[in-house]
Amino acid sequence: MIKHLPWANLPHHPLGHWPTPLTPLDRLSEELNGPRVWLKRDDCSGLALGGNKTRKLEYLIGDALAQKADTVITYGAIQSNHARQTAAACAKAGLNCHLILTRTVNNTHPAYTTSGNVLLGRLTGAKQHIVAPEDAKFYGSKLVETLRSTGANVYVIPAGGSNTVGAMGYARCAEELHNQSNDMNLKLDFIMHASSSAGTQAGLMFGLQQLKRATTVVGINVYHQNPQKLVNQVKHLNEGLRQKFSPVPTAVTEVNVNHAYMGKAYGQATQSCIEAIKLAARLEGLIFDPVYSGKALAAMIDQINLGNLNHYSDVVLIHTGGSPALFVYDDQLV
Repeated sequence: MIKHLPWANLPHHPLGHWPTPLTPLDRLSEELNGPRVWLKRDDCSGLALGGNKTRKLEYLIGDALAQKADTVITYGAIQSNHARQTAAACAKAGLNCHLILTRTVNNTHPAYTTSGNVLLGRLTGAKQHIVAPEDAKFYGSKLVETLRSTGANVYVIPAGGSNTVGAMGYARCAEELHNQSNDMNLKLDFIMHASSSAGTQAGLMFGLQQLKRATTVVGINVYHQNPQKLVNQVKHLNEGLRQKFSPVPTAVTEVNVNHAYMGKAYGQATQSCIEAIKLAARLEGLIFDPVYSGKALAAMIDQINLGNLNHYSDVVLIHTGGSPALFVYDDQLV
């Protein structure tokens, strides 16, 4: 057991079910005839149908409560998993919640603005503000000003919960994986996940650094048209974590981002993603989404088929959640 890990004593508000399962996908592994594929089930985190943002929100809501906030504002696309989980976290913590949702994705499904994550945000009591992407920053600053003028103590969470506070949730996930892999005698050499706002990848990298695990972490870019922007965000956030929380200096770890599975744009399902979603459902009874986890799954399948992971005996895919959005992509999954 490693002592004095930097995330152990930060303000923290319990929200999820931990540890999430780490389970082998043996039928999929047999189908692919490569390394054994393991799935870290962060879709089972337990908060409003789960997802990776729950880990970040435990620290962000903990920080908000430590600052005696009564109101939270955050940002996301209309079908944002982060926004849905923030709304649920605020409900659980007794905080008012405002979601600034942007029309980022070109999706013409008739239920895109009313079902899925939008419905769950409404059910959990959040006030949802739908604006154009270019107006979000100004709208948010005016909303903060208005709420504070009425006496509210406002805490602002960035899109994806990706700052040094939120990223510590994935440093703690690295500790979970460290312990689970040791218990299972599993080589934790390779981790892949969908990467967008950088907090999951930077947090994992920082946690593994602190645990002295030489694990390759690959983020599958699902958001940025220019993948270098994601690389830069991960580097910046990881550097912030190391400067703020590392008790001893650690070397900068290479940032691995794969852009090959992005497709035309964020929120637009690729054919390989749709095929991967169907394959996992039929072989493993698992549900992936077409925005995040499905693209990461497609990447894992393709990299194994290409033989690029043959030097590993085990590989881990993190399921970051997102299933509520699946229901506004049903026309693409027939």
